[in-house]
Amino acid sequence: MGDARTIELRPEPATRESFAAYGVIPPVEGDGNPTADLVFTRDDGWVNFIEHTIDEIEVRAGRLQCELLNRHDTHTQTLMPMTGDTIVEVAPAEVDFSQPAHFDTVKAFALPQYSCVHLHRGTWHWGPYPVGSPNVRVFNIQARGWPTDNTVVALASDHSVVFEVAP
Repeated sequence: MGDARTIELRPEPATRESFAAYGVIPPVEGDGNPTADLVFTRDDGWVNFIEHTIDEIEVRAGRLQCELLNRHDTHTQTLMPMTGDTIVEVAPAEVDFSQPAHFDTVKAFALPQYSCVHLHRGTWHWGPYPVGSPNVRVFNIQARGWPTDNTVVALASDHSVVFEVAP
Protein backbone atom coordinates (compact mmCIF):
# COMPACT_ATOMS: atom_id res chain seq x y z
CA MET A 1 0.00 0.00 0.00
CA GLY A 2 2.02 2.92 -1.33
CA ASP A 3 0.20 5.81 0.35
CA ALA A 4 -0.23 4.18 3.76
CA ARG A 5 1.29 5.79 6.80
CA THR A 6 3.95 3.45 8.15
CA ILE A 7 4.35 3.26 11.91
CA GLU A 8 7.57 1.61 13.01
CA LEU A 9 7.41 -0.56 16.11
CA ARG A 10 10.36 -1.95 18.01
CA PRO A 11 9.59 -5.25 19.69
CA GLU A 12 10.05 -5.22 23.42
CA PRO A 13 10.23 -8.11 25.87
CA ALA A 14 6.84 -9.25 27.18
CA THR A 15 7.05 -8.76 30.94
CA ARG A 16 4.33 -8.75 33.58
CA GLU A 17 4.34 -4.95 33.55
CA SER A 18 4.80 -4.26 29.83
CA PHE A 19 2.11 -6.75 28.78
CA ALA A 20 -0.50 -5.87 31.46
CA ALA A 21 -2.74 -3.80 29.15
CA TYR A 22 -3.02 -6.73 26.75
CA GLY A 23 -2.95 -9.81 28.92
CA VAL A 24 -1.00 -11.79 31.46
CA ILE A 25 2.31 -13.59 31.47
CA PRO A 26 1.24 -16.93 32.99
CA PRO A 27 2.67 -17.12 36.51
CA VAL A 28 4.58 -19.84 38.23
CA GLU A 29 2.19 -21.36 40.74
CA GLY A 30 2.39 -19.56 44.07
CA ASP A 31 4.62 -16.69 42.93
CA GLY A 32 1.98 -14.03 43.68
CA ASN A 33 1.59 -12.82 40.08
CA PRO A 34 -1.87 -12.38 38.55
CA THR A 35 -3.44 -15.57 37.32
CA ALA A 36 -4.14 -16.23 33.65
CA ASP A 37 -7.84 -17.01 34.02
CA LEU A 38 -9.49 -18.67 31.04
CA VAL A 39 -12.76 -17.15 29.81
CA PHE A 40 -15.01 -18.92 27.30
CA THR A 41 -18.48 -17.35 27.32
CA ARG A 42 -19.73 -20.03 24.91
CA ASP A 43 -18.23 -22.85 27.02
CA ASP A 44 -16.16 -23.96 24.02
CA GLY A 45 -12.51 -23.79 25.10
CA TRP A 46 -10.02 -26.10 23.45
CA VAL A 47 -6.30 -26.65 22.93
CA ASN A 48 -4.52 -27.08 19.62
CA PHE A 49 -1.42 -26.22 17.64
CA ILE A 50 -1.52 -23.53 14.97
CA GLU A 51 1.15 -22.60 12.48
CA HIS A 52 2.07 -19.23 11.07
CA THR A 53 4.39 -18.78 8.13
CA ILE A 54 6.31 -15.74 7.00
CA ASP A 55 4.56 -16.14 3.62
CA GLU A 56 1.25 -15.07 5.25
CA ILE A 57 2.48 -11.50 5.57
CA GLU A 58 4.44 -8.97 3.59
CA VAL A 59 8.09 -8.47 4.51
CA ARG A 60 9.96 -5.42 3.21
CA ALA A 61 13.70 -5.07 3.75
CA GLY A 62 13.51 -7.64 6.55
CA ARG A 63 10.68 -5.79 8.32
CA LEU A 64 7.37 -7.51 9.01
CA GLN A 65 4.33 -5.56 7.77
CA CYS A 66 1.21 -5.71 9.95
CA GLU A 67 -1.81 -4.71 7.89
CA LEU A 68 -4.59 -6.11 10.10
CA LEU A 69 -5.42 -7.09 13.66
CA ASN A 70 -7.88 -9.70 14.99
CA ARG A 71 -9.83 -9.94 18.25
CA HIS A 72 -12.15 -12.41 19.97
CA ASP A 73 -14.86 -10.99 22.22
CA THR A 74 -16.11 -14.29 23.68
CA HIS A 75 -12.84 -15.77 24.91
CA THR A 76 -9.29 -15.35 26.07
CA GLN A 77 -6.38 -16.83 24.10
CA THR A 78 -3.04 -18.25 25.22
CA LEU A 79 -0.09 -18.46 22.82
CA MET A 80 3.29 -20.16 23.17
CA PRO A 81 5.72 -20.46 20.23
CA MET A 82 7.11 -24.00 20.22
CA THR A 83 9.55 -24.09 17.32
CA GLY A 84 11.28 -20.71 17.34
CA ASP A 85 11.28 -17.05 18.20
CA THR A 86 8.35 -14.83 17.19
CA ILE A 87 6.87 -11.36 17.10
CA VAL A 88 3.29 -10.58 18.18
CA GLU A 89 1.50 -7.23 17.92
CA VAL A 90 -1.32 -6.26 20.25
CA ALA A 91 -3.68 -3.41 21.10
CA PRO A 92 -6.00 -3.10 24.11
CA ALA A 93 -9.55 -4.42 23.86
CA GLU A 94 -11.09 -1.00 24.50
CA VAL A 95 -9.80 0.64 21.29
CA ASP A 96 -11.73 0.49 18.02
CA PHE A 97 -9.34 2.46 15.76
CA SER A 98 -11.91 5.21 15.21
CA GLN A 99 -9.51 7.83 16.61
CA PRO A 100 -5.89 8.57 15.70
CA ALA A 101 -4.78 8.02 19.32
CA HIS A 102 -5.92 4.39 19.12
CA PHE A 103 -3.06 3.60 16.73
CA ASP A 104 -0.60 4.74 19.43
CA THR A 105 -1.77 1.87 21.67
CA VAL A 106 -0.40 -0.84 19.35
CA LYS A 107 2.76 -2.53 20.64
CA ALA A 108 5.04 -5.27 19.34
CA PHE A 109 6.49 -7.89 21.64
CA ALA A 110 9.28 -10.38 21.09
CA LEU A 111 8.14 -13.85 22.13
CA PRO A 112 11.10 -16.20 22.31
CA GLN A 113 10.56 -19.91 21.83
CA TYR A 114 8.63 -21.42 24.79
CA SER A 115 7.61 -18.02 26.19
CA CYS A 116 3.90 -17.66 26.80
CA VAL A 117 1.33 -14.86 26.77
CA HIS A 118 -2.33 -15.00 27.76
CA LEU A 119 -4.44 -12.37 25.97
CA HIS A 120 -7.30 -10.62 27.75
CA ARG A 121 -10.66 -11.24 26.13
CA GLY A 122 -11.03 -8.81 23.20
CA THR A 123 -7.33 -7.93 22.89
CA TRP A 124 -6.43 -7.08 19.31
CA HIS A 125 -3.59 -9.27 18.03
CA TRP A 126 -1.48 -10.21 15.03
CA GLY A 127 0.72 -13.26 14.93
CA PRO A 128 2.82 -14.58 16.46
CA TYR A 129 4.92 -14.63 13.29
CA PRO A 130 8.31 -16.33 13.02
CA VAL A 131 11.63 -14.55 13.31
CA GLY A 132 14.58 -16.13 11.57
CA SER A 133 12.69 -19.07 10.09
CA PRO A 134 9.93 -19.58 7.51
CA ASN A 135 7.33 -20.90 9.99
CA VAL A 136 6.48 -21.38 13.63
CA ARG A 137 4.32 -23.91 15.43
CA VAL A 138 2.33 -22.30 18.27
CA PHE A 139 0.63 -24.00 21.23
CA ASN A 140 -2.79 -22.34 21.35
CA ILE A 141 -5.65 -22.28 23.87
CA GLN A 142 -8.75 -20.56 22.54
CA ALA A 143 -12.42 -21.10 21.74
CA ARG A 144 -13.50 -23.73 19.27
CA GLY A 145 -15.96 -21.17 17.88
CA TRP A 146 -13.33 -18.55 17.09
CA PRO A 147 -14.28 -18.42 13.37
CA THR A 148 -17.64 -16.86 14.33
CA ASP A 149 -15.93 -14.54 16.83
CA ASN A 150 -13.06 -13.09 14.85
CA THR A 151 -13.37 -9.34 14.37
CA VAL A 152 -10.77 -7.91 12.00
CA VAL A 153 -9.61 -4.34 11.64
CA ALA A 154 -8.11 -3.84 8.18
CA LEU A 155 -5.48 -1.27 9.05
CA ALA A 156 -4.03 -0.83 5.57
CA SER A 157 -7.16 -0.84 3.44
CA ASP A 158 -9.56 0.91 5.85
CA HIS A 159 -7.22 3.26 7.73
CA SER A 160 -4.15 3.64 5.46
CA VAL A 161 -1.90 2.52 8.30
CA VAL A 162 0.72 -0.23 8.28
CA PHE A 163 2.75 -1.23 11.31
CA GLU A 164 6.31 -2.24 10.50
CA VAL A 165 8.37 -4.36 12.88
CA ALA A 166 12.10 -4.97 12.59
CA PRO A 167 12.84 -8.21 14.45
